[in-house]
Amino acid sequence: MSTDKILPYGKIKSVLELGELLRAHRKRQGITQADLAALSGVGVRFISDLENGKPSVELGRAITVAEAVGLEFHIRARSWGATAQADR
Repeated sequence: MSTDKILPYGKIKSVLELGELLRAHRKRQGITQADLAALSGVGVRFISDLENGKPSVELGRAITVAEAVGLEFHIRARSWGATAQADR
């Protein structure tokens, strides 16, 4: 079974949801927080804070951590926003 069906990919609405996704992906790969910190060039404390949803984590470093475990960020307009733009 692919990880796409196991992990909650899609809409991430909070830092906590992002942290939970990163933790699940890290654990599925058998990587410790210390290993991920070393791979990402951040501290173990940052990994812990990120996985626990600390709202003040630095976005740039969070993106670096996500990339280290093989995840990408994609941002797109909500469907209502696209409709509103088309009506102008």
